Amino acid sequence: MIPRYSRPEAVAIWSPETKFRIWFEIEAYAAEAMAELGQIPKEAAKTIWEKGKAAKFDIARIDAIERETKHDVIAFLTHLAEFVGPDSRFVHLGMTSSDVLDTCLAVQLTRSADLLIADLDRLLAVLKRRALEHKNTVCVGRSHGIHAEPTTFGLKLAGAYAEFSRARERLVIARREVATCAISGAVGTYAHLDPRVEAHVARKLGLAQEPVSTQVIPRDRHAMFFATLGVVASSVERLATEIRHLQRTEVREAEEYFSPGQKGSSAMPHKRNPVLTENLTGLARMVRAFVTPALENVTLWHERDISHSSVERMIAPDAAVTLDFALSRLADVVDKLLVYPENMKKNLDQLKGLVYSGEVLVALAKKGISREDAYVLVQRNAMPVWEGRGDFRTLLEADADVAKLLTKTEIAQCFDTAPHLAQVDMIFKRVFG
Repeated sequence: MIPRYSRPEAVAIWSPETKFRIWFEIEAYAAEAMAELGQIPKEAAKTIWEKGKAAKFDIARIDAIERETKHDVIAFLTHLAEFVGPDSRFVHLGMTSSDVLDTCLAVQLTRSADLLIADLDRLLAVLKRRALEHKNTVCVGRSHGIHAEPTTFGLKLAGAYAEFSRARERLVIARREVATCAISGAVGTYAHLDPRVEAHVARKLGLAQEPVSTQVIPRDRHAMFFATLGVVASSVERLATEIRHLQRTEVREAEEYFSPGQKGSSAMPHKRNPVLTENLTGLARMVRAFVTPALENVTLWHERDISHSSVERMIAPDAAVTLDFALSRLADVVDKLLVYPENMKKNLDQLKGLVYSGEVLVALAKKGISREDAYVLVQRNAMPVWEGRGDFRTLLEADADVAKLLTKTEIAQCFDTAPHLAQVDMIFKRVFG
C-alpha cells in the first residue's frame, strides 16, 4: 500500500492497531465462551475483557518482543499479559496461533469486502444516472476498433452497469466464501477446545464456522476471494480503456474532466491526457497480479506450513486497498465525464454512410437474391467510399444492379438510425428493470 493509491477507510482495516484489536477480541470471546462452559473462572474472563478493552496496545513494544521471540502472536500475547495480569494464563488456552491469525484475516477480508461492495453501489448509481442521461445519444459502434453500426453512448454505459452488477454479485459470494472462523487447535481436531468456543467466537464476529480446518482455514476460500477481486479489476480496466479510446484526439467523443489549474504536460501546454483512466489500467494490473500467488497458496504441506503467510501479508491489504481506490476513482471519472454528442454525430457520418451497409445487405436479401450476391453488391459500392471516393448512398443509387431491386426511397430508408435504436428501451428495461 502506498498513500497515493489508498483511501483512509480501506487502510484502517489493515493497520496494526486494527489487527491487534481483532486479535484481542478473538482471545476475549474465546475466554468468554470457556467461562460459560465452566472451563475457566468467569471473573478471569471478565478481567480479560475489561483490561484488554481499555488497553492501548503499544506497537513498538510488540515489535520489540517479537524481535526476541521471533513469533508475532506470542509477542502480542506477552504484551496483552502486561495489561491483564495473572488472569492472562487463561488467554489462548488450548488455541494455536492460526486460530487467531486466520480468524482475524477473515474479519479483515469481510470488512474489506463490505467496503468494496459499497464502492460498487456508488459506481452503479453513477453509471445508471449517466446511462439514462445518454440513453438516446447516438454514436458509432466499433468492432476491431473500426466503425461498425450505430449504437448509443447510453448503451455503452448500460453494458458497464450490467457488468459491475455481476461484479457485485460475485463479491457478495466471495465475501461469504471467506467469512469463516477456525478456533480448532493445533491440527483442527479440537483436542483442547470445545467446538462451542469456536461457535461463540464465530457468532460474535459475524462469521461461519469452518467445517474442516487443519491448523488453518483452507486456502481455496482465499483464492476464490482474490480471483474475484481480479475479475472486478478487469472490469475496471475495460471501462477505463473505453474512455481512453474515446478521448483520443481523432475520436474525442468523451473525456475526463479537466479541472481549473490542471496541467496535462510539462512540455506541451495544450495537452489534456486521460491520466485517471490510464492510472486505473495500471492499478487493475496490480490487483490481477495478486491472483496467481493466492492460487498457489492453496497447496500447503499436510495440516499446514507457512508458505502462504508472507504472501498474504502482502497481497491481502494491497489487493483490497488498491481495488477500493480504483473503484472510487472510476466512479468519480464517470460522474464527471465530459461527453460530446456533436463529435459522436460527426464520427458517425465520417465514412459517408458506410455504417449502414448492414441495412442495405438485409434489404437486398429480402428482395429474393442470395445473401452472398447481396454482399457482393454492397461491398463493391462500399470499397470506393472506404478509399475516399464518393458517397455510399449515391453510389448505391447509381448501381444498375442495385436499382433493379431497391428504389431510391428504399435505399434512403436504409440510412436511418431508427432501427438501431428500436430496442434500446427493451435493453434498458432488462438492465435497470
